[in-house]
Amino acid sequence: MGNAHDMHMGLVLQKEDKCTKLKMAILEIIEAFSITDYLLIFALIFATYVFNFYYKYLTRPNPLHGPLPLPFIGNLHNMIFDLRSFYCKCQPNYGDICEIMFDGSRCIILSRPEYIEKLMSTCARRLPYYQGLDELGFSRHGIAGNDVYEIWKYNRQFFDHVLVSPRFRDYTVKSIIKLFEELRWYWQSLGMQSVPNNKNKNNWTLETDISEWFHAFANETISVIVTSERTYSIASYYNMQSTVKHEYSDALVEDGNKFVKALVDHIQALTFFMLVGKFLRHYVPIIKDMANFYLKNRDYIYEKLDRIIKTRREKIEAMPVGTEMGSDMLTSLITLNTEKDTDTAKIKTMDGMTYEPMPDEEIRSNLLEAIGGGSDSTGNTFCYITYYVCKHPNVKQKMISEIDSVFSKNSNISYLTRDDLLKLKYCEAIINEALRMIPVTNIVTRHMTEECEIAGYKWAPGTVFHINLAGVHSHPEVWPNPEVFDPDRFYNVDQDDKRLKNKYSLVTFGGGLRICPGRKLAMTQLLLWMSSVYRYYNVELVNMHEPLKIHSLSANNVPELKVRISPRIN
Repeated sequence: MGNAHDMHMGLVLQKEDKCTKLKMAILEIIEAFSITDYLLIFALIFATYVFNFYYKYLTRPNPLHGPLPLPFIGNLHNMIFDLRSFYCKCQPNYGDICEIMFDGSRCIILSRPEYIEKLMSTCARRLPYYQGLDELGFSRHGIAGNDVYEIWKYNRQFFDHVLVSPRFRDYTVKSIIKLFEELRWYWQSLGMQSVPNNKNKNNWTLETDISEWFHAFANETISVIVTSERTYSIASYYNMQSTVKHEYSDALVEDGNKFVKALVDHIQALTFFMLVGKFLRHYVPIIKDMANFYLKNRDYIYEKLDRIIKTRREKIEAMPVGTEMGSDMLTSLITLNTEKDTDTAKIKTMDGMTYEPMPDEEIRSNLLEAIGGGSDSTGNTFCYITYYVCKHPNVKQKMISEIDSVFSKNSNISYLTRDDLLKLKYCEAIINEALRMIPVTNIVTRHMTEECEIAGYKWAPGTVFHINLAGVHSHPEVWPNPEVFDPDRFYNVDQDDKRLKNKYSLVTFGGGLRICPGRKLAMTQLLLWMSSVYRYYNVELVNMHEPLKIHSLSANNVPELKVRISPRIN
């Protein structure tokens, strides 16, 4: 036994001796190198990387026109400062199909409707896999970023079932009308405060930022129809402008403001985690701090929504079976396919089996997407509409005439119904034309899962396509005088119109299997806002000659739009 132990110890000592000698040899080699040698090695590695980068770029299959990418960052420098301007220039500068590169991936940009129709008919995901989006929790849950088809399909069926429900749509109309009546009171209060000793409630003019009002109103609206809980955003903005304060407690308003700000930051985080690589997010100091901030912000949102879901679930479970439930989205998602579901039409699979009720984790993801996707997008769109309508008096007058005709019998807005909204054909045309001029987002992304042929080229699985909305919406072969705002394009449409030959000449809400599920809800909101505002108020731009201010990242955001609001005298 002793000899075996001695042999074992001898082997250990030999190994330690070899390791020590190896370490010493490595240290000697390191010490033999000077700073100049290290710089030469670094330069050689850098030159090798650059050579390999451009060799792959120059020998890529199906080479297309596009801006020259740079090593490490691709074309990020072309896009990061003004995404909208970049994509607006793609079609005239590089043609209907071109390419860019970011995060090491090649992206094919399409600006022609025929190409997009072909793309939408193929097997494609909405997004390629981004490790950053996975880290943020955006992948594999909900609808927008979910790349697992069965989970996506499950969520989409539940989501669609809620959105098409007559109860939910009626609840949406009533909720918006109720909130608008509160908004009217705020405007009247501020307008009368601007005129000392004014006792006439119909004689005032309010100069204000309608962008702030309707971003707040959009947040308020979507929160109520999704969760039935308020963010008090319009009350908060009123308090900032007024000497007379609203009736809500400061704690409620502060909590609502914190949540709204967190949602805005979370939307920015999606772009950040998609465009900024893992190494930069984890190891570069300033960028690492930003990533950590966004992750903590995500955790706050999750905790907030989890508390709301838990409280609502407990409330629903305490109700007897057969009790009429609320009509908001959260209540519907919790009760669908359960014994508390008052809708007898169950959601079934293709083989006729009934789906299991939605788990809380998926409910949270769907709520977050509904609130995040339905707030800024509608708020910004209303700003586009306001800007263009005020810039074109003939359009404005035609719109007001249509609104007045719908209100001819029901002068009180509280009697407005979904059927009334269907009559607002010119208002709908204005919405479509405003979104043609300025899309809510700059691109729609698709990631190929199979080989396909588009624009005469064969593309391998994994190819990423960007649908260039600005390029499509201003394509000279489809849109005569594309720079001119003209709602009649969508109002007086004849059968020879080139738009009718391809449904992807206007890509407002995406398309194909992944088309935006909330498109009808968004149109309902916008038509209600237009009919409500212009039924009661004159709205004019403070500066008719000032261009529309747009801050372009993942969305085309309007940070400010100054207008004058005054009551209409009927």
